[in-house]
Amino acid sequence: MAADHMSETPPQSLARLLERYDPSAIDVPDGKARVRLAVTGVGRWDVVVNGHRHPTLESANGDRPDARIEADRATWRHIANDVRGGMSAWDRGKLGMRGSMHLGIGFLAATTGSEEEGRLEFGRVKTSFGHIATVSAGVGDGEPVLCLPGLGGTKASFMSTVAALAETHRVIAIDLPGFGDSVKPIRAPYDAPWFAKTVIATLDALEIDRAHLIGNSMGGRVALETALRHPDRVERVVGLSPAVAWLSERRWAPLLKLVRPELGILQPAPRAVVNRIVRSVVPGAREGWVAAGVDEFLRGYLTPRGRAAFYAAARNIYLDEPHGDKGFWTRLAALEPDALFVWGKQDTLVPIGFERHVQECLPESSHVELDCGHVPQVESPAQTHRAVLKFLREATAVAA
Repeated sequence: MAADHMSETPPQSLARLLERYDPSAIDVPDGKARVRLAVTGVGRWDVVVNGHRHPTLESANGDRPDARIEADRATWRHIANDVRGGMSAWDRGKLGMRGSMHLGIGFLAATTGSEEEGRLEFGRVKTSFGHIATVSAGVGDGEPVLCLPGLGGTKASFMSTVAALAETHRVIAIDLPGFGDSVKPIRAPYDAPWFAKTVIATLDALEIDRAHLIGNSMGGRVALETALRHPDRVERVVGLSPAVAWLSERRWAPLLKLVRPELGILQPAPRAVVNRIVRSVVPGAREGWVAAGVDEFLRGYLTPRGRAAFYAAARNIYLDEPHGDKGFWTRLAALEPDALFVWGKQDTLVPIGFERHVQECLPESSHVELDCGHVPQVESPAQTHRAVLKFLREATAVAA
């Protein structure tokens, strides 16, 4: 981000963005927010949002912003002149974003000036479990698609998926409860059956009877659980490197069963230390999508409720029972909705060797192997979305 403030007067492009600000396209959880806009080599200004009043633009001060967006003067001019310029610039690497992507991308969505059906919108729905944060786009009469992020991830990891599917489907990506900007109950179990209930509650709140489910990592496990328990609510399932029950010995299982995830409420390490450790172990943690994704993870993890949710969910992934009447692999064979699995050849978290086990349980399932890691929709978006769209169109053809 720009280090020094060099100009008193903001570029006209920033003022034009505020002129077309539409509060219905952005969700501001606390009612107030500060979004810092940096023009490389020129200066920094803060958009101050306060309730439903029109936001103001003021010189950046010492207050910590909720989100930061930076681009050069030409890119900001392009964004001001093109309603789709913000996300286009982000995809091309011309725009940097840090902090809350819920607010950062939400601001870009709120300043497009677009009133067309299916525009990008950030919001939240009230469910029986609490509020669930959403981002949505697409045709109103298109088949609904619900996207579920992985452990510690947020809906931001599905921004490219929302864009890729919006022309033909109604696409909604959510923050699973416990993560991002969704509710974070302290004593919730945060296991696959519980998450499946929250998915159904979200579909109910969105007034969706049946939907395609797309899940990455833990979100893939939740998508499969939802389809197993509620096949009448699920059209098709896509697992992007889905977390599946371990087949090897889980030597730490007895000990983990004794550990209470609520201990995560305590944080012995200072914020700066946690930040440094996380960024040191994640490759590319200071650049592009990866840096923004790490910001999203830390934004939740550095809160007591977010830590408790993270540890509980991680614990349950490890303890997921593989065999027996209630075991994952035993039950998977009964999956009714058609399923597509996308595997990363470089995935070290869910090795591609699991593909063979899934095929044995679900011989009719479809599989795609990509030269990527654990987050195919971010690492290989074009190939991933091409396979997903082909799979979803097959469902439309069958229905016709």
